[in-house]
Amino acid sequence: MSSLQAVHNIPEICAQLGITDVVLSPGSRCAPLTIAFARHPDIKVRTVPDERAAAFIGLGLAQAQRRAVALVCTSGTAGLNYAPAVAEAYFQQIPLVLFTADRPPEWIDQLDGQTIRQADLYGAHAKGTFTFPADTAHADAQWHATRIVSEAIGLAEQFPAGPVQVNIPLREPFYPKAGEELQFERVKVTREVPARPQLPAAVLTELREAIQSTSRVLVVGGQHAANTELLLALRQFAAAYQVPVVGDVIANLHLPAAPDFDQRLRPLGHQDVFMAVPEPGLKEALKPELLITFGQSLISKALKLYLRNAKPAQHWHIQSAGAVADTFQSLTKVVRMEPADFFAALTYVSGSTTDSIGVSEALDSSSIPSATAASLGSDKTLSASSHATAQDATRVASRPAPTGPVRLTWPSSGSHLNEAEATAKAAYLKPWLAAENWAGSFLEEFMQQPNQPFNEFTAIYRALQLLPDRTALHLANSMAVRYANILGLPKGRMVEVFANRGTSGIDGCTSTAIGSALAMPDRPVVLLTGDVAFFYDRNAFWHNYPTPNLRVILLNNHAGGIFRMIDGPRQQPELEEFFETRQMLQAENTARDFNLRYFAVSSFAELESALPVFFAPESGASLLEITTDSPTNAEFFEQYRAQVRTSFSS
Repeated sequence: MSSLQAVHNIPEICAQLGITDVVLSPGSRCAPLTIAFARHPDIKVRTVPDERAAAFIGLGLAQAQRRAVALVCTSGTAGLNYAPAVAEAYFQQIPLVLFTADRPPEWIDQLDGQTIRQADLYGAHAKGTFTFPADTAHADAQWHATRIVSEAIGLAEQFPAGPVQVNIPLREPFYPKAGEELQFERVKVTREVPARPQLPAAVLTELREAIQSTSRVLVVGGQHAANTELLLALRQFAAAYQVPVVGDVIANLHLPAAPDFDQRLRPLGHQDVFMAVPEPGLKEALKPELLITFGQSLISKALKLYLRNAKPAQHWHIQSAGAVADTFQSLTKVVRMEPADFFAALTYVSGSTTDSIGVSEALDSSSIPSATAASLGSDKTLSASSHATAQDATRVASRPAPTGPVRLTWPSSGSHLNEAEATAKAAYLKPWLAAENWAGSFLEEFMQQPNQPFNEFTAIYRALQLLPDRTALHLANSMAVRYANILGLPKGRMVEVFANRGTSGIDGCTSTAIGSALAMPDRPVVLLTGDVAFFYDRNAFWHNYPTPNLRVILLNNHAGGIFRMIDGPRQQPELEEFFETRQMLQAENTARDFNLRYFAVSSFAELESALPVFFAPESGASLLEITTDSPTNAEFFEQYRAQVRTSFSS
């Protein structure tokens, strides 16, 4: 038996435990791993020279496939280049198994080449670290080696998922002799059987009664993978208890929950707009008594700060396992369930069918401060008389009881709320729905105003309207993800959203999208990115694998334009040189180097002409560079913010 048989068995263990994709970066010390993975019949291996890009491409593969992906690198600083993606995977809960080749232990700190201290290389940003035995001649060592790899994969995929390192000391010789065939033994593996926690019936009853008896219940979803089971359960829950549900674009709550899903009933997504309204009456009307959250981070700083200030009496977070963050400084209960199971278990479903009343039909001005109602005049469902009774925007008006029942309904679900409960819940639901409808109307009117200067905010609005169905939309950090969260996505469109919001760094955004494009070759993958993030990660394209489904929309304002939009840096004389990252690069050379079809636009007319061709399936891998002026972008965005702030004050 080969002295490297235990190493050669690693791909077999991976294959048996469901890992089908490996991203490796070439090197000498990792040669035994490289050869073993490359020759295994059930493993797809891709080579990416830059380890930082390789790790993010692996992350994109795992993110899209929702299962672990393996990474292989050589010894020394190669593994350190994985660190940004490891941190992102840890906080975004994405399973990666990192096989880092290493020198044998006796050569650490002995001035040998490509040798660093690799044990526990990622520290607190990995779920765990394992050290493979340096010598596996003994049967117990072989058993130990097999067990380690099984445990590492199980730990990576165990909720909350994340990255796990397996450090593998290797001695020469690294390569098989000429003509020598590798043997993949059918090794014994340890499988993890996933569990879904359930609560005792008495506890569920207690939670259900609390939700039913509390009039001001708000559900907020953080970043979450698209999940039909969750979408259905959440819609039914919201209808049963007449509860507003709010989610950023990265929560993927905007997706249709069923083929016949009424888009008027989708969760609210324009909180970045209406939360910027400085009217005390609106903020008071939206204040929850019970906040129920699930998922990970929020993009919306306005919503985050509002909930911290609102201080609900109760805050429940739904998460089956792992540490829970007290993001809003109000956490009172952690419910250990899958969110889909929680919302399904707490929902009453009767056999009767109620008349469906859509969101826009459910609005009137009776439950919101009169100044707010007056300002929502663009919503045709609001009473016309509200304009005549508009009061000062700073006044917090009392909320009279609604004049009739107003419900969100779901087919085949009945209402179990008594009249008093229904009245109280409707009074809380209405201002949320009114604010959402106003924000949607406001955005549509503002973004379509004539005679605009060419700017990236409007350019992105127009591009999002034309996204192909079934798109996997990747949003790079900085302004790209913020623009998309403000604007939202076209109603009824199947667009799944991905973003590296675990650490929210710009490094690796392009590589992650490329990993997604490789994982989902039958779906359009669109990356919306800024110039700094794009040029920082150009090595993402340095590989030999076609991605004809990839489309990159690049916002090039020749600067880190976000700093012109943030109070603090934009008032400083050092803005342009030390904050904006001024650069004069264009992406045409990058497109040519990596065989991407290139589109360049600098006007709305050019954009409108390019978008249909850019998105066409036959165009292949393409890059659309939207060149704008950073001061113009900042000025237009400030106009948007000013109009949001004043639109409720007339």
